[in-house]
Amino acid sequence: MTIAVLEALTFGLGRLAAAAGEAGERLCLLTGNREIYRHELDGPASDALTIVDVDTRDVARCSAVLSALPDLRGLINSTDTWLVAGAELAARHGLPGTDPATARLIRDKLAVRRLLHARGLSHGTAVAVPPDATAETVRRAVGLPAVLKDSAGTGSRNVWLVRDAGQLGRALAEAATRSLMGRLFAEPYFTGTLYSAETLSWAGRTRLLGVTGRLLSARRFGREEVLSFPAMLPAADLTAIERWAGEVLAAVGHGQGFAHVEFVLTTGGPELVEINARIGGCLAGEAMCRSLGVNVYAAMIDMALGRAPALLDAPLDPAATMEATATVLVYPDGTGTLAAVEGVKQPASHPGAPEWYPTMAIGTRVADLGDQRACAGLLLATGPTTELALYNALSAARAVRPVMADGS
Repeated sequence: MTIAVLEALTFGLGRLAAAAGEAGERLCLLTGNREIYRHELDGPASDALTIVDVDTRDVARCSAVLSALPDLRGLINSTDTWLVAGAELAARHGLPGTDPATARLIRDKLAVRRLLHARGLSHGTAVAVPPDATAETVRRAVGLPAVLKDSAGTGSRNVWLVRDAGQLGRALAEAATRSLMGRLFAEPYFTGTLYSAETLSWAGRTRLLGVTGRLLSARRFGREEVLSFPAMLPAADLTAIERWAGEVLAAVGHGQGFAHVEFVLTTGGPELVEINARIGGCLAGEAMCRSLGVNVYAAMIDMALGRAPALLDAPLDPAATMEATATVLVYPDGTGTLAAVEGVKQPASHPGAPEWYPTMAIGTRVADLGDQRACAGLLLATGPTTELALYNALSAARAVRPVMADGS
């Protein structure tokens, strides 16, 4: 029996293949660039995994590949970029999956914000920003400070925080030069601490698996620097976040699957940043596996086969296993071509058993440090508490330095 995967996140493929093998299924990855998964594929080979090289942006070609797979039983789609295509392919081949209309809604951040505002789940609305929009029309519509962003953007690309009219005008001018995946829109900027709710839904029920703490760059808005799991929030806050996340996901029609719901915890409660209808990236899946003591990727196999995920009701007690994790995203200091990454072996003797997960190949040209595309790799460390994991990761990451050639 075969379960297809339409691309995947950079990390987690090994965990997913292991879960498929344990379930007696074969996994077939459709990818247009297997180099993305070099870290996962350099690990122990899995008899449960095969790879088909295909242009995954060509839905017709992907459909032909799926038709040729023997005993195809399911399709897994764990990325934002391929969410809509994956939903459409699953529907075309009669496989379990997200309704294509729901997928299209979730991938439209402007539509999501407007819907949540109308349902009373967000204090701010959003407005489309046409090419001829002026700073004053945007200011009148959403106020200041505000955030401009791409309605279908990923990886914190094409996001601008504007605090005054001058910044707004400059951001509009810069946005006009960018190639967007969706359309430019503006929404209010919510003041608070950034987190993400890692959830699992089935048949309309949503379970909170934990909350990830997130720190952004002080200089480059939207660029993530540090993640930690699980965020040790008070029990009352976790209950409220689980209820709120369930209401938000229900409002957009996300009734089954993982979700990675980014939010700002304001003094008035949580405010959505964005919904990602997938397991979290930047080693969020690995963090959950370690902290919760289970392979959470087994839930993907269950759901691909159209059955309720065992994880939905499994006893989960992070305090019992408590291998808390923290991940530092390591960026070069300047632009140029990545020549080497120094110090990746030094953290081995450091507390927290740090591990280096490369995301950038040597020889990659870095022209912009403003978003996650400039990340050379992730350094993950553990600890008996989330606080200690965070200290271990930050300390160990100081030894790691991307070396750039012919750049600034």
